[in-house]
Amino acid sequence: MLSILKKVFGTKNERELKRLWPMVHKINALEPEVAALSDAELARKTEEFKKRLQEGETLDDLLFEAFAVVRETAKRLLNMRHFDVQLIGGIVLHEGKIAEMKTGEGKTLVATLPVYLNALEGKGVHVVTVNDYLAKRDAQWMGPIYHHLGLSVGVIQHEESFLYDPTYKSDDRRYEHLRPCSRKEAYNADITYGTNNEFGFDYLRDNMKYDINDYCQRELNYAIVDEVDSILIDEARTPLIISGPSEESVGKYYKIDKIIPKLKKDVDFTIDEKAKTVILTEEGSIKVEKLLGVDNLFDPAHIDLVHHVLQGLKAHHLFKRDVDYVVKDGKVIIVDEFTGRLMPGRRWSDGLHQAIEAKEGVKIESENQTLATITFQNYFRMYKKLAGMTGTADTEAEEFAKIYNLDVVVVPTNKPMIRVDHPDVIYKTERAKFKAVIREIEECHKRGQPVLVGTISIEKSELLSKMLKKKGIKHSVLNAKYHEKEAEIIAQAGRPGAVTIATNMAGRGTDIILGGNPEGLAREFLKDKKDPTEEEKAEALRKAKEICERDRQKVIEAGGLHIIGTERHEARRIDNQLRGRSGRQGDPGSSRFYLSLEDDLMRIFGSDRISGLMNKLGMDEDVPIENRMVTRAIENAQRRVEAHNFEIRKHLLEYDDVMNKQRTEIYRFRKEILSADSLKDRIFEMIEDVVDALVYEYCPEDQHPEYWEYEELSNNLYGIFGVKIEGLEEFKGQEALKEEIIKRLKEFYEEKEKEIGSDLMRYLERIITLQVVDNQWKDHLLAMDHLKEGIGLRGYGQKDPLVEYKREAYDMFMEMSERIKQETLTRIFKVQIKTEDEAEKISRKQERQLVYNRGNGQEPKKPVKKKKKVGRNEPCPCGSGKKYKKCCGINA
Repeated sequence: MLSILKKVFGTKNERELKRLWPMVHKINALEPEVAALSDAELARKTEEFKKRLQEGETLDDLLFEAFAVVRETAKRLLNMRHFDVQLIGGIVLHEGKIAEMKTGEGKTLVATLPVYLNALEGKGVHVVTVNDYLAKRDAQWMGPIYHHLGLSVGVIQHEESFLYDPTYKSDDRRYEHLRPCSRKEAYNADITYGTNNEFGFDYLRDNMKYDINDYCQRELNYAIVDEVDSILIDEARTPLIISGPSEESVGKYYKIDKIIPKLKKDVDFTIDEKAKTVILTEEGSIKVEKLLGVDNLFDPAHIDLVHHVLQGLKAHHLFKRDVDYVVKDGKVIIVDEFTGRLMPGRRWSDGLHQAIEAKEGVKIESENQTLATITFQNYFRMYKKLAGMTGTADTEAEEFAKIYNLDVVVVPTNKPMIRVDHPDVIYKTERAKFKAVIREIEECHKRGQPVLVGTISIEKSELLSKMLKKKGIKHSVLNAKYHEKEAEIIAQAGRPGAVTIATNMAGRGTDIILGGNPEGLAREFLKDKKDPTEEEKAEALRKAKEICERDRQKVIEAGGLHIIGTERHEARRIDNQLRGRSGRQGDPGSSRFYLSLEDDLMRIFGSDRISGLMNKLGMDEDVPIENRMVTRAIENAQRRVEAHNFEIRKHLLEYDDVMNKQRTEIYRFRKEILSADSLKDRIFEMIEDVVDALVYEYCPEDQHPEYWEYEELSNNLYGIFGVKIEGLEEFKGQEALKEEIIKRLKEFYEEKEKEIGSDLMRYLERIITLQVVDNQWKDHLLAMDHLKEGIGLRGYGQKDPLVEYKREAYDMFMEMSERIKQETLTRIFKVQIKTEDEAEKISRKQERQLVYNRGNGQEPKKPVKKKKKVGRNEPCPCGSGKKYKKCCGINA
């Protein structure tokens, strides 16, 4: 029935394209008129558009003219004219949707259309790329368009920022036309290019600042996310975390690491490779107790040991050297799972990084406590309008719609796709598979056909590289260890007979041009010349173009770029991205995936049927199966994995949404504190709230005043405010009592203000409140982590863990809010200060090395036993000597 309806009405995508084509025709109709404008008239269009916006027109009203102006500017300055399909892509992005455009279809140029249009509002447009190199390259490449039209362009890089300025000359060719500037200047530009990490971390950093004028980012207005599937799906499970060192000892990691090899798999612990979790068995718990010399591993005093033993087991059994991380210069450096890049400075959180350092025998850095955290899912959902571009999004359209409310539109290619995708071939063993891969590379190399070989890890890249060296085949390796030169290597991967091995191709962002890239070749010709003249540069480029054009014809005759995949990835998108490197812009090309029953995907997600079939047929390990049934079975396994990962991401988001509401509330409160001229009224509100709670506790309305605990009330008031209030027994009504206490405390406050001066008092109010908020928030983040760890247990008690998490998280947040009030008042009332110099000491926070990392982003962990709850009449565990209910438990 569904297929009949599709035939009659067309698919959703076909209907969408039918709606967009008339808009393209309107833009095309304006081309002669815009082409007749002089360069100066073209540039003046921006001011005209801005004026029309002020007079009430909308961006949609301006779209046709604005797109025509950008197209004409690109044609004149870059010799690049937007194709009609690129105009479709631009409209899709302006409408806040995802444009799926195949590799080589010019996504960077497409983005200039909606970027220019939306930048006219002056609220800022962010173009988000997957790495610093692409952010810089795209800003330099497209900068001339924006600059000519009077818009400023900023670039955010790791630890540096720039403004595009065509008059600026840099000593380093890579930074040509990029003038260094402050972070804030880069964000105040009309258009800002940067990576997802830098945008996210800057948001967190802003919300840790002590002066509103130091904030870098403006309101989050409009973002276009390049490689949107990589950023919003692959990396969505991984939170961004800013942490600072905690005081804990690192010795425990070495101690625990020594006992890990003594624990036996499936006896002392079990591993779930799909969920990447480890569980200690009962026998394992007893064995660990003996090895560590503790009586009870689950005693509150030792509860953190269980966690660290599990992390140690993960480090040894789930995280592999040269796959998940490399060891370089005595440091464990994470390898990005999706891009294959090294990530120096990034650390796994929760003690996992330390466990891996202990395993590898390198120096253990101290564990860090989380100070601020956010997931990409929640960061990007804060933008008023969000759009994305990628070569592969359609397979995840459901997730984009459900989580981000983003529709996917598949934009047609400018020229028909003629690449040939061969069926997968599957071997019994990995050894046989790699032998076959080498044979195919040899054959392509002999006939001058360039080959790009995709691997899923550094380890596999280097294995293939060794095999090719033995055969004497010249090749390039593109992986996390050599990424400085990756753009040059990939740009030349289309030269005749070129062999390029590359780890995960997701998010590379550089086109492979058949015959090679003339600009790169020209640089090769000039590399020995210290300061080439303009004439020498022009001659080198002319010669390079001639060679590349001749080589292009050779490569086309040999069949175009051939792609070899050496393993299927968990997500079909990643495989499609590798395939999409070939056959760009109507070029010929081909692809084939080589698999073995020993590959992770096949091993974990069911290769039993295929293995049984091969054994029944008595097939030799060097004889492959090659048919569509196998390919379908593998794609079904991938669909199952994708669905499983979607569930994990959705689950993580449900938990993170709770945290997100709290984070938004705290950051809003911080901003209010920083923006206010005076916090005096807010301090007085806090006084009223705290007094209200204390009177309610010690002088309840439903009790006769002769039973009221006046002395206890007075002691607590003194404990919080440092003010001794006498004669409370005279007041027999609750309201009158509250009013009297509040009146006296406010009088004391006014006296203190007179004593030290209003300006100093305002400064103290702000600094002390911020410090208390930040300390309480940091501790709250830790408490929330622990809550998430233990919440799974509620499932055994027939309770929904998510509902319980939401309820307890709310209670914890309200308790924190009360603590913020009490601690702020205590510090402000008790602080003894006479001069501004003394006040400065309060604001001078302890110097600490902040660490920026991506958490391990896993589901809430298995439960741990909770510490014993303190009774309200028991001594307070803080050591004050008071009863718990009259000390730390006053608001519990």
